[in-house]
Amino acid sequence: MSAQEIYIKVVQDGPYMVYGDPKIMEQIIVTDEKRISVGYEDGELYESNGVVALCRCGNSENAPFCDGAHKHSNFNGTEYASFEPFINGADAIEGPRLTLLDNSDFCAYGRFCDAGERVWKLTQLGHDELATREACDCPAGRLVMLDENDTPIEPSFEPTLAMLEDTALKISGPIWVKGGVRVESADGRSYEVRNRQTLCRCGQSENKPFCNGAHAAPSVRYKANKRKGI
Repeated sequence: MSAQEIYIKVVQDGPYMVYGDPKIMEQIIVTDEKRISVGYEDGELYESNGVVALCRCGNSENAPFCDGAHKHSNFNGTEYASFEPFINGADAIEGPRLTLLDNSDFCAYGRFCDAGERVWKLTQLGHDELATREACDCPAGRLVMLDENDTPIEPSFEPTLAMLEDTALKISGPIWVKGGVRVESADGRSYEVRNRQTLCRCGQSENKPFCNGAHAAPSVRYKANKRKGI
């Protein structure tokens, strides 16, 4: 790795150590009157000079940063995610021109796939523009649209770590990792580098270090920003 590489190191039963000084910010999921996700709004920009530690146990009182709460909260940070490429676990939904790849192991419950019409049906019906927008808005990269040459259609991102907040459900979501930031496991192996992925920060995902939507479960309903009342 180069000295300037931006990457995330998972600490065993501890936080995410972030190297390379990427932008760290809050992003809010914007919803319509039916609480369907339709876009994003920028929130707070966090200062991040040098190496920082981000909470992944869900118990920090200084979220999104680690305050050592994992040491006394019985946090189990065992990583369960596969090191296999995303495509190996993805279903392919064929449309007249485009193909949608769907790997449900990485669902972060962003709900962008329901805007207007469900992305799977839109793809099959050939409504390419809306289907592609919904796929590209998926923060976890569970959904990836391929063009007619089987090339992924991806938004352009600078390396950014965005703390997602879901005001419609009044919960906090995962860390949205954008722009091809490498994630390194506690044992030193690298997961597939992807343009979009989401890391668990509620501590409850069964696909750690990645989010599987556990933060939205009735038994969890994770709120990182307790002091803000989100």
